[in-house]
Amino acid sequence: MWKRFVRAIKSLFGGVVTSLEDPKLILEQNIRELNDQVPKMNENIATVKANVMLLRKEVARYEKNLDEITSKIKAAINAQRDDIAENYALQLQKAQENLESSKAQLTYAEQAYEKALQVKKAFLREKDRKIQEAREALRASERADWQARVADTLEQFEVGGVDATHTEMINRINERTALNEARMEIALDSVDTKTMEIEIDAEKMRASELVKQFKLQMQQDDTATPASPENVNESDEVASGKTLGRNKTKS
Repeated sequence: MWKRFVRAIKSLFGGVVTSLEDPKLILEQNIRELNDQVPKMNENIATVKANVMLLRKEVARYEKNLDEITSKIKAAINAQRDDIAENYALQLQKAQENLESSKAQLTYAEQAYEKALQVKKAFLREKDRKIQEAREALRASERADWQARVADTLEQFEVGGVDATHTEMINRINERTALNEARMEIALDSVDTKTMEIEIDAEKMRASELVKQFKLQMQQDDTATPASPENVNESDEVASGKTLGRNKTKS
């Protein structure tokens, strides 16, 4: 009974937490956390690298000390000072032990450093893959949000928003246009168009007659020959001779 109660409580709070979670925000936070882990990993690798460098210096120091003690032992033996050689021999043994311990530590440190580099390479590869997946999911989410907005707009058109108003206004304009066209046809039917056409034809005929008259007048003007200067002189001489003959008869 208690297990069922605990399971019910977990399912209740789990549902609340799930409802509060925003996948977009969580993915963005995951990307930030993955990028933030890189500097921390670099610090850890730097610490391992520093340990390797210190151990290398320590091994080099122990090797140098070992060479110096060996030289001192040889010098003491050559000087027939076995007591001094014995003291240096104990130091040599201790230096050899320290050298072997440092070399072992250096081997483990170098292996740890190589392992850290491999882990970093694998982490960076996995990080890039996860970030790429997260960004693709975020872009898909943005496309889904845009499609949802478009769908909401289309639904508003169909439900009674812009679509209904748009159709209603177009129908009103079409009705008004049809009404005005019908009124125009009725007005034209009420006018005596035949009389108007007869008057227009009469005006055309009158204009045609006027043009014909102008043409006849122009032809008459062209056929009339004007008096030349020789004809004018001959007529003057004839007229003057007739006048002189009349004057002689009277005398």
